[in-house]
Amino acid sequence: MNIELGDLNAFLAVARAGGFREGARTSGGSASGLSEAVRRLEAQLGVRLFNRTTRSVALTDAGAGLLARLGPALNEVEAALDVVNGFRDRPAGTLRLNVPVSAARLVLPAIVPQFLAAFPGIRLEVIAEEGFVDVLAAGSDAGIRYDERLEQDMIAVPIGPRVQRFAAAANSAYLDRHGRPEHPSDLLGHACLRGRFASGAMPPWEFERDGEVVLVDPTGPLLVTLGGAADLAVDAAIAGTGIVCLFEDWLRPYFDSGALEPVLEPWWQNFSGPFLYYPGRRLVPAPLRAFIDFIKDGGA
Repeated sequence: MNIELGDLNAFLAVARAGGFREGARTSGGSASGLSEAVRRLEAQLGVRLFNRTTRSVALTDAGAGLLARLGPALNEVEAALDVVNGFRDRPAGTLRLNVPVSAARLVLPAIVPQFLAAFPGIRLEVIAEEGFVDVLAAGSDAGIRYDERLEQDMIAVPIGPRVQRFAAAANSAYLDRHGRPEHPSDLLGHACLRGRFASGAMPPWEFERDGEVVLVDPTGPLLVTLGGAADLAVDAAIAGTGIVCLFEDWLRPYFDSGALEPVLEPWWQNFSGPFLYYPGRRLVPAPLRAFIDFIKDGGA
């Protein structure tokens, strides 16, 4: 059976993205091109790989079975071809990173421009989403997350600032009207702008001072998805709606401009900086190796 590798890659792009439009966006192709490639593959295999409606695209059992075996196989093909990169003067190819929105905003801007200038043959793709993911299953080479407790076959490399803090903040006019909290428990009497993960989990706000750790679960008029909608909570805090709790570095420009006032600053809790993680069970692609060496050499 003579099946084109490009058709298999098209199937993989659609399956991983959950649709033809999103698959085209992540793969750099066109939705019509992916659709034609998948139709051609289905015709050659003699089975339907996707159930299609006007609103959704879902894998059939045959498609799910192909995806389970095909993804790792194509990753190995890419790794084998990447060996050629070792003979180049400068590595080339595509590096795909899966990162949280906070890393895309607070960590990568200090790294990416210099890295791309140092390696003009590398094309960087950054997918920003919350939650820990299997980077290979997601079609990425590596990920960035804020927790070093990863699976045993993952290698973690420090990237970005090693210590960060969560900060609470509000508009001064709001604090003039409702009072300035002196203890984290005072937040229970305030309008707090909360965030939750896409999974539905809503972490409490955590504070620490002199060894005393206080967790509070305040309520308020606004609840946003952490990451993508966090700026809405910040804007609401600036407008005087209530108190927001977010990365200090995210809020720092608003402290400097006076748009927001720090709240409970002596209680802000430190936490470990982010890690770049990638599977240890496969050959490291040349673009990823270049990125790892870059951040280890002080590019981060």
